[in-house]
Amino acid sequence: METLRRTVEALEGLVWSSGIPVGDETIPFVVLALLGAGIYFTLRLGFLQARRFGHGLAVTSGRYDDPDDPGDVNHFQALSTSLSATVGIGNIAGVAIAIHWGGPGALFWMWVTAFVGMATKFTEVTLGQHYRIEEGPDGEAWAGTVSGGPMYYIERGLGRHWKPLAVFFAICMAIAAFLGGNALQANTVADVIETNFGLPVWITGFVTATVVGLVILGGITRIGQVTGILAPAMAGIYVLGALVILLLNWSEILPSFALIFREAFNPTAGVAGTGAGAFLLTLVWGVRRGLFSTEAGMGSSPIAHAAGKTREPVSEGSVALMEPFIDTLVICTMTALVIIVTGSWGDPVPQEVQMTGGDLSYRAVDESGVFRTVDPPPEIEIVDGRHVETGAGAPLVAWHAAPLEDLFLDPDYSQPFTGSLFPDRGIAVTRDGQERESLYALAVTNGAPLTMMAFRRGLQPFGDFGHYIVLLTVVLFGVSTAIAWSYYGDRCINYLVGSKGLLPYKLAFVGMHFTGAVVPLMVAWSISDVLLGILILPNLIACGLLVGKVKELSRSYFARQPWIEKGEARRQRMGR
Repeated sequence: METLRRTVEALEGLVWSSGIPVGDETIPFVVLALLGAGIYFTLRLGFLQARRFGHGLAVTSGRYDDPDDPGDVNHFQALSTSLSATVGIGNIAGVAIAIHWGGPGALFWMWVTAFVGMATKFTEVTLGQHYRIEEGPDGEAWAGTVSGGPMYYIERGLGRHWKPLAVFFAICMAIAAFLGGNALQANTVADVIETNFGLPVWITGFVTATVVGLVILGGITRIGQVTGILAPAMAGIYVLGALVILLLNWSEILPSFALIFREAFNPTAGVAGTGAGAFLLTLVWGVRRGLFSTEAGMGSSPIAHAAGKTREPVSEGSVALMEPFIDTLVICTMTALVIIVTGSWGDPVPQEVQMTGGDLSYRAVDESGVFRTVDPPPEIEIVDGRHVETGAGAPLVAWHAAPLEDLFLDPDYSQPFTGSLFPDRGIAVTRDGQERESLYALAVTNGAPLTMMAFRRGLQPFGDFGHYIVLLTVVLFGVSTAIAWSYYGDRCINYLVGSKGLLPYKLAFVGMHFTGAVVPLMVAWSISDVLLGILILPNLIACGLLVGKVKELSRSYFARQPWIEKGEARRQRMGR
């Protein structure tokens, strides 16, 4: 197991950390590829995401739906299924992480990334629709009547000699869906509920696995029906809570936007490393979180949208424009503003600091005033709770990468710690020789806990319940993500072995969901991240080579304006 862990960590570093060094930072190749592709598609398509945004909104509303068109779900249900997989922990924890590391200015670069990501979504979803195959109406309803996605447009669009790449994509996506899109979602939900309510993880796992099983065994039709309710409900609850907080703090909204724009180009004060001149750090964190928030270019959304009922691929591509807008430009912005206006960003709270905790690190300030992670010395001396050495290059104990100013022996913060920290042994030793595995400090938080704290503070005038809104949405997001990702894996299995493999895959998917809830999955996150990072490449290659076809389809569609006839036919049906 240790060998597997080390191997996977090495692969993760290779996929997500290898890149072009710029100063003291490295821009990962994956980030460059995704961002570069988005810019390329934006230019090739003439900023279509801005010009045709209104049309995408109209198609999504159902104004032009035709129940006789081939497909399994309507436009809104296809969008909801894709959003159920896309909107999730990244919108709650990812934004907080971006601000923690890159400062408020990171949000601006998330917006930029989302804007170019809209062009990427349009490209891959249009291709997914155009090259999808119809399975025929004679199959079982739960097996679906259409299949599409990168594996199909790689093979059918680029030619059969590209089939090995399509097969490779399908295998990676099926495994990623099985682990990251399923087991780890169950693990997150079970862990959150146990932490907050003390409910055993096996009970939560059994309940969520049952719900997931009942939905996914009904196929994409049932998945679309459920996500068509669940996705708007969970997003609505979250956004409503955020809006209430922003209304209570309305006077801070404009200053917060001003801070975001100012810090985007001239970052001055961050929690975990941003400092004067650390522009690249802010940009990279904004781009990274923006890319993974939208999932543009990963090849997942085309699979969901390929099930949409339509004869016009561009109409579904127009619907896909809504995803980065809703996911990043609306929900992520709400999250960021709540964190900023409530003063939660960078505000330390009482924390037990485990000397072997995963959130513990050692940081040193360099000559430019920016903190960097460093290898600690064998011993760090502390007197009256404070580091003895604090100058440039001196290692400081940090929690969530933010250096701690005062360390205490007790949770009441009345007994400052005096003694030494021994990082290699994972203990703190007092001057009189007592060994301690943990100390206490006021420390900043990060990720989902930071967002929970912001909601708790923001809704405090109405009672101490704001954090439960975030908790509820985490649970709903986790379940809905598993449901949506089941379909991604389902279509990949269908491509690889045909419909005979669907039922066994679905049953195994449900079993893995329960397993993920009750068993710690040490390397599952890393395996999923590696697979997702790898499969981005074949998808972007195919989209780049086929963008000419997308441009051709778009010109034809907007010249013919087939939605006018669809809208008239729908009005006549409604009139009857």
